[in-house]
Amino acid sequence: MLIGEYSTVIGDKNRIAIPKKLRESLTGKVFVTRGYEQCLIMVDTKRWESLIEEINRSPLLSLSVRDTKRFIVGGAVEIEYDSLGRFVIPEGLKGFASISQKIIFLGVGEWIEIWSEERWLDKLNNLTNNVADLAERLSTK
Repeated sequence: MLIGEYSTVIGDKNRIAIPKKLRESLTGKVFVTRGYEQCLIMVDTKRWESLIEEINRSPLLSLSVRDTKRFIVGGAVEIEYDSLGRFVIPEGLKGFASISQKIIFLGVGEWIEIWSEERWLDKLNNLTNNVADLAERLSTK
């Protein structure tokens, strides 16, 4: 399972390293794409195929399905990382997530989110201030 919060910085040659604990849970090819709330999503082959299956369960005639495919699949890139887990984030994805120097990797179970530190701290602050409301909404489902 992909869990935990890890802070890192962009290094030489515009590379970042996938934290070892997260990297050890990835198998096969690794994909990075646009995520929600202006973060990036990272998944391995098995999880990518599961995500595509989930999207494909709904009919192509649905605008939501087409837009989701455009957003998630259209923005996806297969990445290659070295033995230390280092890879280069494509410029388009880097710009989408407003990533500059400091980065947060967040394992959230089935995928990894990659956040600019500033955006993550804003999101975490919002979550912290609203955690009781979130719990309440989940308990009524």
